[in-house]
Amino acid sequence: MINKEIFVIKYKWFIIISTLLIIVACIFPLMKTTINSDLMSYLPDDIPSKINNDKIEKVFGKSDPLLIVFETDDVLKESTLKRIQTLSKEFNRMKDFDMVISLFDTKNIKGEYGAMIVDPVIKRIPKSESRREKLRAEIKTNELAYKLIVSDDFRYTVIILNSVTDKTDIELMSIITELLDKYPGNESISINGQAYLRAEANDKISRDFMVLLPIGMLIMAIFLWFSFKEKRGVLLPTFVVAISIMIAMALIPLFGWQLSVIGVLIPIMMIAIANDYGIHFIAKYQELNAKHPDMTMNEITKDVTSYLKKPVILTGITTIVGIGGLVTHVMLPAKQMGVVTSVGVAFAVLLSLTFIPASMTFFKKGKILKSFSENQTKIGFLNKLLVKLSAIIAKRPRQIIYIFVSFIIIVILGLSHFKIASDFDSILPEKHSYNISLNIANKHFGGTKNISVMFEGDMKDPEILKRMNYYEQQLEKMPEIGSVNSIASMIRIMSRAINDPGEEFYDKIPDSREAIAQYLALYSMSGDPEDFEDFVDFDYTKAVMLIQYKADDIKTINKIVDKINLLMNDDENLSVIGGTSLIDKDISRAIATGQRDSLIFAFFAIMILLMIIFKSKTAGLIGSIPLLFALVSTFGIMGWTGIELNIVTALLSSISIGLGVDYTIHIFWRLKSELKTTDSYSEAISTSLRTSGRGIIINAFSVIVGFSILFLSAFPLIQYFAFLIIISILLCLVSALILIPAICVLTKPKFLKK
Repeated sequence: MINKEIFVIKYKWFIIISTLLIIVACIFPLMKTTINSDLMSYLPDDIPSKINNDKIEKVFGKSDPLLIVFETDDVLKESTLKRIQTLSKEFNRMKDFDMVISLFDTKNIKGEYGAMIVDPVIKRIPKSESRREKLRAEIKTNELAYKLIVSDDFRYTVIILNSVTDKTDIELMSIITELLDKYPGNESISINGQAYLRAEANDKISRDFMVLLPIGMLIMAIFLWFSFKEKRGVLLPTFVVAISIMIAMALIPLFGWQLSVIGVLIPIMMIAIANDYGIHFIAKYQELNAKHPDMTMNEITKDVTSYLKKPVILTGITTIVGIGGLVTHVMLPAKQMGVVTSVGVAFAVLLSLTFIPASMTFFKKGKILKSFSENQTKIGFLNKLLVKLSAIIAKRPRQIIYIFVSFIIIVILGLSHFKIASDFDSILPEKHSYNISLNIANKHFGGTKNISVMFEGDMKDPEILKRMNYYEQQLEKMPEIGSVNSIASMIRIMSRAINDPGEEFYDKIPDSREAIAQYLALYSMSGDPEDFEDFVDFDYTKAVMLIQYKADDIKTINKIVDKINLLMNDDENLSVIGGTSLIDKDISRAIATGQRDSLIFAFFAIMILLMIIFKSKTAGLIGSIPLLFALVSTFGIMGWTGIELNIVTALLSSISIGLGVDYTIHIFWRLKSELKTTDSYSEAISTSLRTSGRGIIINAFSVIVGFSILFLSAFPLIQYFAFLIIISILLCLVSALILIPAICVLTKPKFLKK
């Protein structure tokens, strides 16, 4: 150990220059960092819902719809219709979209004198009130437009675009925005669609990095100054944090990965975690400087290194193992975060053991802080608090445990309200245009969720079409489903156009293949056969049924999927069931599974590590109690507050375990040290709280301050994460400082006396 310490001091220039070279080496990969805001790509490609979706898109083309919602008092007003007509024409001219649907593109299929007439819903913009009301009446009878393109109260209408562009999402949205600005109107506009969501997320990820990182570093530096009131107390931990962030972030492009929404957390996590080890160095240095004013700086550095080397390495390992539990997660960004953050923490530990002691030798000894004077109980709120706390713990350990048990019973009841997010809709703020359009679509247009069911066979076979028609009618009875459309429903609409009400074939699928072919031929005489390409392929061997519905929880999605399976499972022509909402369902399952796996891995890995570190099973069991208490309480609080488990909050348990266990290790370590010189647990606890307890509190609050920066994030999900991780850290801190000593007073575990 002495040789090692000598090495750190003797080769201080080598250590410092090597550290600077690492910084330079990180700059090049950092410049190649790119952002991936495509939330669907966060899942592995081999999950069934993605595979099925790909099969459907291979036949019917890529589906990447954008919904532009117009809101006004009456969408049939001349000015509104002129604007929509102009925009529709402009969008139709653009090669970026293979489909444009508006009131001027949607078909009105009707019969005149025995012939089938296919016109746009609006051929001419009505100029008079009477014509406008006539058009309104016609639209109400058109099931291809009413409640799909225009709302039932005619306050909303939509333009639907399907993007096939090579442009980036940001470029595409820029074009659309420019076009909307070019043709202004009095209508309120909101936009929905994955391309819009990706563009907005991309913009907000960049914004978060530009804003959160510098603010986080500044606040951490201010916090360190108020904690230590010395330049070294600010500069050294801050430098370690900065380098650790650079290393962690440089690994992302170096491994060929892209920065995700979750990636916003990485630098903030490093701010919160990477300074922990340096803080303990500074706290111990100030303690020795006060106790032994005659020691030289090199001697203090050696003693600090000697005392903290083991606990720093051990707490570093436990943090790495805890956060490393994320590599078991199904979500790819969570795995990536587990890897890069673990490596970043490892470097933070290494730099804290080498760079900080090497640099400390360049500083002159600082002034002795008042809080370390002999009459500690009379100076400083924190010291007074810790002294009183240690006295209560020693006198009333059972009562303390009863209080903790009562608390956990109350919060655990919240687990009955615990929910898992069913989609990514809450990724943007509630008042964002994306969510406004989402609410309008759910309330007035039958929902934003969709499931696609592909059938294979002769799609002019009346038996197949009749079965499809039956499925549609059964599904439409469900209140959650807004619309179901397929080639079968189109054939039925045609039957209404060329047959009169009361006739045998009115509103029915014909009984013969020839009659169906005749319907299609009649349609092509007035309309465009390509109108059906969203429902059936070119040679009529594959057809897809599009189911649109609204759902804000997994229960509703499961209900609809179960109904589809119940209706169609035995259909020999059923090919695959896909759709983005099934991917959402798999994501939800992946979140729950990933949470469970990473939590189990991290929890038991930490428990085993504690057993190994303190060579005692009891240490593992007692040391795990604060983690279990914090995790169960946090999930209970999520239930009480309605915060869902989502792609970000699912990272909570591993991070919380990785951070929270450090406090227990430091308390165990100090209690062991004190119990070597005294048999009094009361005295050992008092000394431990006044010394290590101070460092632990500073450490915990530096972590809390670091994570509190996330409240400034543009993503509500990350703000919720900040709230929960702060709660979790506080619970770990309170457990380590109060519950663990109380348990030790009662049980007097043998490993503390070894």
